[in-house]
Amino acid sequence: MKILGIAMAVVLVSGVSVAAYVAYDLGHTFTAKAVTLDGAKSVPPDIGAIKGGVNMLLVGSDACEPEFSAEFGDRCSDPENAGERNDTNLLLHISDSPRRVTVITFPRDLMVPIPSCIDSDGNPTSEMSKQPINVTLETGGPKNGLACVARTISKISGLDIQFAAKITWGGVMKITDAIGGVDVCVANGMSDPDTGLNLEAGTHTLQGYWALQFLRTRHGVGDGSDLGRGSNQQVYMASLARKMVSGEVLGNPATLLKLANTVMSNVTPSTTLTSPTLLVQIALAMKDVPLDQINFVNYPVLTDPDNPNKVVPDTDSADQLWAALAANQQIQVAGQRNDAVVSATPTPTDPATDPGASTDAPATPAPGATAGPVELPKNIAGQSAAQQTCSNGNGYKG
Repeated sequence: MKILGIAMAVVLVSGVSVAAYVAYDLGHTFTAKAVTLDGAKSVPPDIGAIKGGVNMLLVGSDACEPEFSAEFGDRCSDPENAGERNDTNLLLHISDSPRRVTVITFPRDLMVPIPSCIDSDGNPTSEMSKQPINVTLETGGPKNGLACVARTISKISGLDIQFAAKITWGGVMKITDAIGGVDVCVANGMSDPDTGLNLEAGTHTLQGYWALQFLRTRHGVGDGSDLGRGSNQQVYMASLARKMVSGEVLGNPATLLKLANTVMSNVTPSTTLTSPTLLVQIALAMKDVPLDQINFVNYPVLTDPDNPNKVVPDTDSADQLWAALAANQQIQVAGQRNDAVVSATPTPTDPATDPGASTDAPATPAPGATAGPVELPKNIAGQSAAQQTCSNGNGYKG
């Protein structure tokens, strides 16, 4: 719903002055709340030494913080809605050289086995054969919830997750404000009384509360499902990625410093993500990746035969995605998100002036890597950061 804000905020904070600031600030606001992941002691100090690429889990929490709880009505005032869920689950994969970035969205209504986790009291929880994935944050509790989400998604994907971070609704609002908002395109207008959104067709710069509500809306976009909302979020994330590599953020030291401070104050990291040197290494690994090599894809799902309102993994399609990532193949998204997003007219980019623009010359593959591109199954929908798309809203109500 919100999390690429952390991904880009953490990994694109790459200037020397910002790195020095982050190194200082980490000791004060970041490390105290860090969470230990499975196998954390085995993570190398250099991301270049992590074979098969780097995997970072980004979790969006719906926790009701006192500062913002009045904004969210029954969600934060009704005792029956108590608890903290991981309503957004993004797995960010940074490949070996040549560097590519793939962000996989796992829908909150995905029914999966939940492994045994350690709760906040240090006791193991019971395994669950089939539950919505968004119960895992609460299963591990305030102390170990992030680790439980990481363990669950690692089991689903078969990937080692070296790094993880969690952010709340309030953190999303503050991070969006720190970069001056995110431009989103709405094709048909959008109206959702549950979130209060009422947007005319066109491009809107959303900040704070309204950026969060755009990410949360499900009844205002597509078919009203969580899958439609996930596609809506990819419109936001692609625009966010373009802004992060622009002069407005990456080329503005004042904005970067503000962003660094906001991230450190509002993100709960894994212990593996608290090294200043490592943060800079991740930033440097990502900052020159062309926008067309940053892909956002939906984890492939099928309708749950036991509940038409839920979904289950499409493991055959997913296996092809994991194989492409393991081989560091350039991927091509074939699936169309016609129920949620329509294409917008792209803005031409000049590779000579735009660091995020891709040239026509193919990247030189690393030893053992395939030149690609490899077309993913049609059940895997998504887009690249280079594609400028519009949210397929349900219409403006005036």
